[in-house]
Amino acid sequence: MKFAYRFSNLLGAVYRQGNLSFSQDGNAVISPVGNRVSVFDLKNNTSETLPLSTTKNITCVGLSPDGHLAIIVDEDGAALLVSLITRAILHHFHFHKPVNSIRFSPDGRKFVVTKENVALMYHAPGKQREFNAFVLDKSYYGPYDETTCIDWTDDSKCFVVGSKDMSTWVFGAERWANLIYYSLGGHKDVIVGCFFEKDSLDLYTVSQDGTLCVWQSDTELDGLVLKKKRDKPKVPRPGAGEEEEEEEEEKRLEGEEGEIIRGKAEAPEEKTTKNVRYKHHSKHFFNKQGDFNNLTAAAYHKPSHILVTGFASGIFHLHELPEFNLIHSLSISDQKISSISINSSGDWIGFGCSGMGQLLVWEWQSESYVFKQQGHFNNMASLAYSPDGQYIVTGGDDGKVNLKCFYLTSDCGFFPQHTSSITNVTFTSSGFVIVSASLDGTVRAFDLHRYRNFRTFTSPRPAQFSSLAVDNSGELVSAGAQDSFEIFLWSMQTGRLLEVLGGHEGPVSCLCFSPVQSILASTSWDRTVRLWDMLDSWQVKETLPLVSDGLVVAYRPDGQELAVATLNGEISFWNPHTATQTGSVSGRHDLEMGRKETDKITAKQSAKGKSFTSLCYSADGESMLAGGQSKFVCIYNIKEQMLVKKFEISCNLSFDAMEEFLDRRKMTEFGSLALVDEGAGDGDGVNISLPGVRRGDMSSRHFKPEIRVSSLRFSPTGRSWAATTTEGLLIYSIDGSMVFDPYDLDLDVTPANIRKQLRLQEWVSAIVMAFRLNEKALKQEVLETVPHAQIQVVCGFLPDIYVEKLLGFVATSLEKSGHLQFYMTWAQSLLMLHGQKLKNRSGSILPTLQALQKSIQRHFDNLSKLCDFNMYNIRYAEALSKQRGIKRAAEEDKGGEEDNDDEELSEEMSEASVEDAEMMF
Repeated sequence: MKFAYRFSNLLGAVYRQGNLSFSQDGNAVISPVGNRVSVFDLKNNTSETLPLSTTKNITCVGLSPDGHLAIIVDEDGAALLVSLITRAILHHFHFHKPVNSIRFSPDGRKFVVTKENVALMYHAPGKQREFNAFVLDKSYYGPYDETTCIDWTDDSKCFVVGSKDMSTWVFGAERWANLIYYSLGGHKDVIVGCFFEKDSLDLYTVSQDGTLCVWQSDTELDGLVLKKKRDKPKVPRPGAGEEEEEEEEEKRLEGEEGEIIRGKAEAPEEKTTKNVRYKHHSKHFFNKQGDFNNLTAAAYHKPSHILVTGFASGIFHLHELPEFNLIHSLSISDQKISSISINSSGDWIGFGCSGMGQLLVWEWQSESYVFKQQGHFNNMASLAYSPDGQYIVTGGDDGKVNLKCFYLTSDCGFFPQHTSSITNVTFTSSGFVIVSASLDGTVRAFDLHRYRNFRTFTSPRPAQFSSLAVDNSGELVSAGAQDSFEIFLWSMQTGRLLEVLGGHEGPVSCLCFSPVQSILASTSWDRTVRLWDMLDSWQVKETLPLVSDGLVVAYRPDGQELAVATLNGEISFWNPHTATQTGSVSGRHDLEMGRKETDKITAKQSAKGKSFTSLCYSADGESMLAGGQSKFVCIYNIKEQMLVKKFEISCNLSFDAMEEFLDRRKMTEFGSLALVDEGAGDGDGVNISLPGVRRGDMSSRHFKPEIRVSSLRFSPTGRSWAATTTEGLLIYSIDGSMVFDPYDLDLDVTPANIRKQLRLQEWVSAIVMAFRLNEKALKQEVLETVPHAQIQVVCGFLPDIYVEKLLGFVATSLEKSGHLQFYMTWAQSLLMLHGQKLKNRSGSILPTLQALQKSIQRHFDNLSKLCDFNMYNIRYAEALSKQRGIKRAAEEDKGGEEDNDDEELSEEMSEASVEDAEMMF
């Protein structure tokens, strides 16, 4: 392979579990998705997945006040210290127990972690390089059950911890003489949130039964008195110098144990200093109507005194404290609200619903959604790229079709018309129609102009469609049934059933149309591949015999080769014209299956029954992607018939079948501890899934989904590929910056000589040498040095072998560069002067042309929106100026003075247009 593909983005899943967080400026929301973290920029409408992952699902994320650092903790207590500036992992740490919550102090010097019934305060990592970034300062004991939430005072002097034992504990971050610990009761259920008032020790506590308690303190923050330390006389060791004594002091401070503070649920002893006392001021109830509804999440914005509470029914309330005035209430989901977060300005509220995988950002003042997205409720089953590579459509087991865009955070379209699992989705050649097949017995076509279902294809007898294909013209739609063993053909224009193709003796597993001919290839469990001629009365042209059940069939982009994956784990390659086999690849051992917790045999034995369930050719037809019920995706070189690279799509141990060997530490004389469901109340509590269930036993309270790849597709541009997996929609793109790939390198081809040619204004020579060295920054420097007037002349004298390379670089640069006219001139000159030669080898340069089309279309969409916005503003200003002109004329008749608002308005509109253009480029 020329380039190295790396993980680029995670789409289709926006939230799984854990706490949501907003960035420091409040314009981006940080959401944990499985064992990864996604950042959604709500202002620029983009999304990004951080290039890191934990070994299990993430449960909590803590952000530093300056927004530069984040601490990410997974289910086992393994923590990562991450820089949000460089996106790099700075430190690994393990808390050895599950962590419930984590919170930095407002001054950024400390952070508190709660696990089990203890709160641990650590020194926050600083800007200096430290051997141990996590230094334990104090351990606070007090609650008798697990801790649930944390909050700090504004000056970082104290923090409060809520617990499942219905108590709330206030601790001092320092050794205060009048406040070491304080225990508060008053609740009858688990504490969900506890919050300090702004610049005060006053408290609000919220419990799961919908009760709010208001606590008033008799002491202000300035009234906390630091406890005097009793100086113990130091006995110097004989012969020890000052430096050795300082080193011993540092070792004592950086000890892992730290200081231990134990609280008791009783009043502290009387001292000379007046202790801090709390008074129960008032109590409020959310469930006034009597309908019991568990409160599941809460957040408080101190400057605006806004309390947001979420409930198990999907309803949230906004109250103003301390008066407890209801601002408004709204239902946003059918599932419980798992996490709530408020941005720094208090305008946007983020909600996460783990049951449905929803992430919503609500602007409460305008009562409108800033961001609303939901992933597939169940697994994704299929995906397809649009012909220009800008969009991806996915179909899931939940019966929904989602349309996603690469450079937007939200879904571009959402079609919920199907009533059962979707088995396949595809685009037509025009790119404006999506076709989907489902187990509900329908094939539906969706129009992307009007976003509606304009065709519904059905069979004469009820059938479950397991495969789908659309021909190049977009006129013929075919679907294969898994129960009647038939293939149905419809007309896209009329919606009528044209023909029912019979002949297969088993379920039709896959269909594929030839890219260059009207030939339909179908494979079935009857161990055959049949080629149907659409122009000759839909007759069988060829029948290819297979050694095992056929699972997947795929045509090469030029239509000269056919690939078939069979049940025995092999991929065979055929010539569709001569019906002869040209090669095969045995990929059973490349899958490397893991061992499920309920398996009685080893992973090596279970891999013998596994096979590839998805195939896809690369854009140039030289390589093939293959995936199946495994955590690996394989890329094969077709010519050499060998494995080029394997991609591990996930390292998340929260999924089943991830490890090759079972953990011996979980094995007991009664069996594996992993099979014991702690949440099971009745019976023996053993969780054994039913045979054939992909996601564990759905009737049990706890299950682990099995890792697998359901669909693979290469982008038409050849610069990325996508996979639908248990984890979500994974995008892998080319990492060109990390690869040094020179072409026809010579001793004279150096950066110094290239710049020398530029000074001599030898533009063609400089471009040729830059592409021979093949460094991106140098190519960009050379290209942007060429005068605009000389572009056409340079393109005319450019050697043919470098035309395609230059066109590919222009297509890549045009996507992100602000020099729109400059690169468009390069593309136009290359296509006009070398169009005939490029047309002769159109097959090889097709990915380059599609990448160019994608870049131009993206700029066109953005500029058209900007121009429309400016045009509406100009019309508005014109209408306003006419109205004010009439008023001025009336005032002049009365002898009034002339108003200059028109000029000010036009100046403001022109400044706004300039700012919009600057933001665009």
